[in-house]
Amino acid sequence: MEWYQLTNAAQIDSPAIVIYKDRIIDNISLLKTMIGDIQRLRPHVKTSKTAEVIQLIMEAGITRFKFATIAEGEMLGMVNAADALMAYQPVGPKIVRLLELVQKYPHTAFSCVTDNAEAALAISNIFAGQGRRLPVYVDLNVGMNRTGIKPGLEALVLYQYLNTLPGVVPVGLHAYDGHLHDTDMAIRKERCDAAYAPVAALAAAITNSGLSQPEIVAGGTPTFPVHAAREGITCSPGTFIFWDAGYAANLPEQPFQWAALVISRVISVVDEQHICVDLGHKSVAAENPQPRVQFLNAPAAEPVSQSEEHLVLKVADAAQYPVGTVLYGVPKHICPTVALYEKAYVAERNAVIANWRIIARDRQIII
Repeated sequence: MEWYQLTNAAQIDSPAIVIYKDRIIDNISLLKTMIGDIQRLRPHVKTSKTAEVIQLIMEAGITRFKFATIAEGEMLGMVNAADALMAYQPVGPKIVRLLELVQKYPHTAFSCVTDNAEAALAISNIFAGQGRRLPVYVDLNVGMNRTGIKPGLEALVLYQYLNTLPGVVPVGLHAYDGHLHDTDMAIRKERCDAAYAPVAALAAAITNSGLSQPEIVAGGTPTFPVHAAREGITCSPGTFIFWDAGYAANLPEQPFQWAALVISRVISVVDEQHICVDLGHKSVAAENPQPRVQFLNAPAAEPVSQSEEHLVLKVADAAQYPVGTVLYGVPKHICPTVALYEKAYVAERNAVIANWRIIARDRQIII
């Protein structure tokens, strides 16, 4: 029996997501071997969005995390994570919700990022109004061109300005280089080093101006090996926990294991070479071109068309896939795929033994 096959698959309605607990634990262990000091790890929780998975990470001695949504932050508070950085600038009502997180979960040290004076002032006003000072990181644009301020004089001025506000305290720099995903590791490292150089220069300028040395939180999964080799840099991989087909193909130097699969069933045989399965747009991340899933027990199957609840596949012989056949698939992008499901089935030794709520897929838990 292959590692992914489930002896009790008949008990699981499809489509569904199944996570393999032993493989998750193995991926956490592997991550720890890739960095000298595990206190430099701050994994992003956007991939699993599941409290029980976060607890497995914490049991391995990793206590600092990164999150993007208030629900993800609340999940971290619920499991008493020691430290949680919101890598998303809160604006409008989200600032109040972040304050409520801080108030409700005092055992977790929350912080956030900011990239402009106006947003920082709004955060400061709300926190100062409650007699609090929120730790903040300046979000830097190192080429992603999504959020952040470019490292340089303007960023230094912003950092110094943060130090004058009553409701925040600047503690570090956040530099996400998610645009770097070259398959050739040498090219990726060269581009990563070039993007990081002005960050290091900014950190030195901050210290030279008389402020405390800032913590630098840098990179995601693709550049994790590069930043892990730097002294004192905090690293934030996220996808390592489940892995996916996209990163397995593009990041061959990182030998993480697939630990989350989507299972689907053949619901119709179209003709001698075409079958239809119940894995539509609503069941697997659809932002990438096809193929969006790699079927482990039908590796030659080619997607022909996909709609909300259906996926038509071309196969060599449809007779090999009668109605009811269970297919096990590795998503190309696991993070948004997980967010499509309310719960994950948990497998150990080829059998589903439990299900865990994907609690942070919701926009709101309590707060």
